[in-house]
Amino acid sequence: MIPATKNSLNTGTGEWINYINIGLMLISLVAAYVLPFELFLFSYAVLGPLHYLTEISWLDKKNYFVKSKDDMIVLLVLVLLLTVAKFDNTSLPNKFFANIVFSGFVYALILLFIQNKKTKLLLAAGAFAVSVVFNFNAFHSYSFLIFAVWTPTIVHVFLFTGSFILFGALKSRSLSGIISLFIFIACATTFFLFMPNNFGLPITNYGRQSYQLFGYVNTSIYNLFGFGNLKKTDLDFYTAPKAVAVMRFIAFAYTYHYLNWFSKTSIIKWNEVSKKRMTAIIVLWVLSVLLYAISYRTGFYALFLLSMLHVFLEFPLNHYTFIGIGKEMKTIVTARKE
Repeated sequence: MIPATKNSLNTGTGEWINYINIGLMLISLVAAYVLPFELFLFSYAVLGPLHYLTEISWLDKKNYFVKSKDDMIVLLVLVLLLTVAKFDNTSLPNKFFANIVFSGFVYALILLFIQNKKTKLLLAAGAFAVSVVFNFNAFHSYSFLIFAVWTPTIVHVFLFTGSFILFGALKSRSLSGIISLFIFIACATTFFLFMPNNFGLPITNYGRQSYQLFGYVNTSIYNLFGFGNLKKTDLDFYTAPKAVAVMRFIAFAYTYHYLNWFSKTSIIKWNEVSKKRMTAIIVLWVLSVLLYAISYRTGFYALFLLSMLHVFLEFPLNHYTFIGIGKEMKTIVTARKE
């Protein structure tokens, strides 16, 4: 994802996209209330792979928002290490999971300011060393939760999505963009203000079995909000109003994250690729969905590398967006003073 440009909004296209996205937010909100677990599982298995493939393709066209594509090799290596860690809990990379994610995030920021290759690698190595010294991978610590659990998941689909909406609104001076941001935040907040008991359709046995792959994200957020201690093996995980509220929030964040990307076709033109590349994307997407249909666990592990890769390759864009927000806000404040 990337915010709309000022020129595209001046044509009126961006304004309509903002209103369409408000509608998509509301649709995601209602669906998350009715089918929180199944909505997430569907979005992750069907919309997710197509999003990974098309976004990586688009980022490649944009040179990943860095000076040299060669810099992405480091991020690729880090993702390969995380994949090894995911498949083998006893592996060495698993002992440094949070450290690796932190290093990749910092390395992506370094790429925007430093050109010398050796300096970039030394700074990235320094970031890794600092994270090791401060024991970022200590299980249940905030550093572990932020980088090992939340950055590849809820931070990516919610916080970064919100930042893209804000940057687009500021850059284009779009009122509808600001309105869409407030509605985005309001939708997320609603889940924790209105937590009805026994509302919506109950989760199926298939849903219970499949969602065990993601349960730690829920329990960590549940505990963060001060709702108490919750384990994914608890019956309350699927039925307690507060636990279901967390699930609705996650389902909303993921579903809208994907829908937002697909709604931006006319603005960022991620679909403008060769027929050969688009065919490859469609074939790989169909195969991915089939893997999930055969076995959700198989699909999850088969697509883990691709999922994590699209998160890491987006890091430079994330930093670029936050820097852009700061610049736009500074411009607005300066203009008002004058």
